[in-house]
Amino acid sequence: MAMLERDGVKLYYEVHGDGPPLLLSHGFSATSAMWRGQIEPLSRTHRLILWDMRGHGQSDYPDDPTAYSEAATVADMAAILHAVGAPHAIIGGLSLGGYMSLAFHRAHPERTDALLIIDTGPGFKKDEAREAWNQRSLGTAARLEAEGLGTLQTASAERAQSRHRNAQGLAYAARGMLTQRDASVIESLPTIRVPALVLVGSRDTPFLAATDYMAGKIPGAVKVVIPDAGHAANIDQPRAFNDAVTAFLATLS
Repeated sequence: MAMLERDGVKLYYEVHGDGPPLLLSHGFSATSAMWRGQIEPLSRTHRLILWDMRGHGQSDYPDDPTAYSEAATVADMAAILHAVGAPHAIIGGLSLGGYMSLAFHRAHPERTDALLIIDTGPGFKKDEAREAWNQRSLGTAARLEAEGLGTLQTASAERAQSRHRNAQGLAYAARGMLTQRDASVIESLPTIRVPALVLVGSRDTPFLAATDYMAGKIPGAVKVVIPDAGHAANIDQPRAFNDAVTAFLATLS
């Protein structure tokens, strides 16, 4: 467990095990604690790196709204890899963490050994669909400011069990990191040349079509559906999830 400071923002991260580095990023309003059921199985063979995004968990909550963005998050991921001495790694995450993993690959394909895209959407090609997503994200920010952290108690499993210091950082993250500016990530899918696992829970209805799309657009991607799992597939069905991920990782060695 350690802290890294980048541009005045302290980022919490932890490293487990040894072997090829594997960076996992959590979803919006979750924290690195959502991966606790994966630490033991994945750290047997890999150096598992977990972290809290800015505005989340044990990392800093900057007061400046402009400190929260896709670019800042990708740069945070690169800085953490540098801090642990990993020039490149397997990059993965759930939901927002999966989207940021795709954004990381777009910015740093040479640092990406493989991708784990879990219960994630790749963004939108059409401006109207992106604007609808952004309006929902802004609504999430407004609810956090109006109702505080209590609004997370009725959220999906990875969010409901998370611990944060304040709701304002999450609201800023919703506005700056959860909203999307363009179609660059979804348009990058056919350019991916590393092994990719696209995984989704069978009950994660909003993301079933998105994962089908990604599996079809990413060359050679492997898709796995975890039965009887929702948006937090790793929490709902940890054994099936861990089996699917470890089987994929075994193909990389």
